[in-house]
Amino acid sequence: MGKRLVSLDVFRGATIALMIIVNTPGDGRHAYGPLNHSQWDGWTITDVVFPSFVWIVGVAMTLSRTRTLGQVLRRAAILYALGVMMYGFPYYDLHTIRLLGVLQRIGICYAAAGTIYLTTSLRGQIAWIIGLLSSYWLIMMLAPVPGYGAGHLDVERNFAHYVDSMVLGSHNYAHTRTWDPEGIVSTLPAIATMLFGVMAGHLLRVRRELAERTTWMFLMGNLLMAAGMICNVWMPINKKLWTTSFSLFMAGLDFVIFAMCLWLIDGRGYQRMVRPLVIMGMNAIVVYLASEMVEETLSLLGWRERLYEAVFAPLASPYNASLLYAVVYTLAMYGIAYGMYRRGWFVRV
Repeated sequence: MGKRLVSLDVFRGATIALMIIVNTPGDGRHAYGPLNHSQWDGWTITDVVFPSFVWIVGVAMTLSRTRTLGQVLRRAAILYALGVMMYGFPYYDLHTIRLLGVLQRIGICYAAAGTIYLTTSLRGQIAWIIGLLSSYWLIMMLAPVPGYGAGHLDVERNFAHYVDSMVLGSHNYAHTRTWDPEGIVSTLPAIATMLFGVMAGHLLRVRRELAERTTWMFLMGNLLMAAGMICNVWMPINKKLWTTSFSLFMAGLDFVIFAMCLWLIDGRGYQRMVRPLVIMGMNAIVVYLASEMVEETLSLLGWRERLYEAVFAPLASPYNASLLYAVVYTLAMYGIAYGMYRRGWFVRV
């Protein structure tokens, strides 16, 4: 894999673009169903976004020049710090600042998966995936929650909720208050998700024809999706708990999506039409941070609601106006990415 993998940038860029669209509706009360997270069990296209980004980081890990544990831990610490900075903006109240979140989870998973990648063989990495997913399953099903007992997977009674409420306290996600969708215990299967990305990276590095590597990736993806559906019988697919079935199914879906991108873009050369996604993907972290902090700034100044009501709301039905705002906002973030691309500014964490 001597040259840059364009398909990985495309997948990363598409993931970030979809993340911005679902995070910034013009009116959160009027967002189309697929652009909302599943209420609890099950999944929508929105639930695919975060595990895909985690998986992509795992793939990129195998293709980067990271060769020492110190480099891994430094990058992990920067990602975690960026996450805390983003969620604390602009007040930075140390009593309530969110300690876990999207970038924090990526940082923690990067530290764990990167350490495993650098210190174990392929067999060891597979063993870690099995161990992480099995351990999480056993913990969630057997660890008792005071007052409720063991084996509950609903919102209030699950073990992950109990740990978050006890350990994180006021530092939990503001919208839930007592638990975090990127919480402590559910980080275990999220690490496995990143290691599944590492497995894809190993496949990419095999000295075989691209068609053969793509076929194996597509096959592995379908097997993982099937495994996720089977596990769904005992432990439902659930993004907020990042269940074992969710980790398996979403990793499988990522294998399949990426296999198609790899074949069409790097294999068949269909690159011109996806150039905007490449540009988004080359500065994904910066674009994500900008999207969150600009949105927060507009809301604090009171400009966001006035802009939406004055410009977007009169143009269409509430649902379409809300989606239009999200699309225009995403294009504005693309403008930032494009400006950085034209100047040769590529931020590497």
